[in-house]
Amino acid sequence: MKRYFPLLLLLFFVLGCAEKECGCDSPPQEAMYFPPNDGSSTWETKSISDLGWNAIAVQPLLDYLQLKNSKSFILLVNGRIVMENYFNGHTASTLWKWNSAGKTLTSTVTGIAEQEGYLNINNKVSDYIGTGWTSIPLAKENLISCKNLLSMNSGLDDTLGDDVSPSNLQYVANAGTRWAYHNVYVKLQDVVEQASGQSWNNYFNTKLRDKIGMETSGFWYTGTSVNLGLKVYFSTTRSMARFGLLALNNGKWNGTTIINETYFNSATSTSQTINQSYGYLWWLNGKSSYHLPQSQYQFNGSIIPHGPTDMFMALGKDDQKIYVVPSRKMVVIRMGNPADASNMALSDFDDMLWQKINALYQ
Repeated sequence: MKRYFPLLLLLFFVLGCAEKECGCDSPPQEAMYFPPNDGSSTWETKSISDLGWNAIAVQPLLDYLQLKNSKSFILLVNGRIVMENYFNGHTASTLWKWNSAGKTLTSTVTGIAEQEGYLNINNKVSDYIGTGWTSIPLAKENLISCKNLLSMNSGLDDTLGDDVSPSNLQYVANAGTRWAYHNVYVKLQDVVEQASGQSWNNYFNTKLRDKIGMETSGFWYTGTSVNLGLKVYFSTTRSMARFGLLALNNGKWNGTTIINETYFNSATSTSQTINQSYGYLWWLNGKSSYHLPQSQYQFNGSIIPHGPTDMFMALGKDDQKIYVVPSRKMVVIRMGNPADASNMALSDFDDMLWQKINALYQ
């Protein structure tokens, strides 16, 4: 028996190693973290070294952000702050504009109103705000559903600016047949108001902002004069990060459903057949083709070639960014002035930024 004892020890050792390699004896995966909604600055952190990432890549990323006119940057993993940086006098309490990244707020609140039974996105817009909200023939206006506004395929003329008064909403094509980035999406806020019987601000605050602890200092700017029809949200960077964390968790906040997962999955999937890279006011990476604002040209390939293929994004003018990466349980926020020349939503800044971010963990 003694001569077999070393062999038995070796066998137990090999089996033990095999068990560890298969993950059977590995520690449980880290739970998703949600910062409290108590108005405090409490937010758990995770260091670059804790994650086993490349610390040498941090400074080049920060240098690039500073060079490209950034005001703030937050990177979350599993809900915890890994990086939080402010530039050029911006602070954690400073409010800044989301621009079109805030379209995703409207998408989410529209979905909340649907789950509460106030509306159905497949119904025509005029069911909620009445006819004559455009200047096009009634038969054509009645083709436009709430889903068309969410998907940017209303068929209305996108070249006439941000004014969404009836005289400025003119016919180009039947709804569903043409994709064009258009401020007419903002009529969804009118739909929610009429359907719910509440003001947009009140409904947004009670159903979304307060539920995920976004700071109460945030506000909606309403355009006037030449900017009539603009609705732009202003908030702190952490409030934007909270919304990104909600998105990472498919509409759930710390176990509570804010927006149902079925709607949210549709919102972050291709919503129509023309622009593969667009959902319900969310941009989608990793698709086979994409269209850009103010263009009818189809580009082949992914919007951000160096970005994760499963990433979906809230993108705003002058490079306001929310990037959500489910495969890495990551949220990335960037606020600031335009990285280069003024742009509507996308620029080459996105791809270079993701090369810098990739260097942290590749």
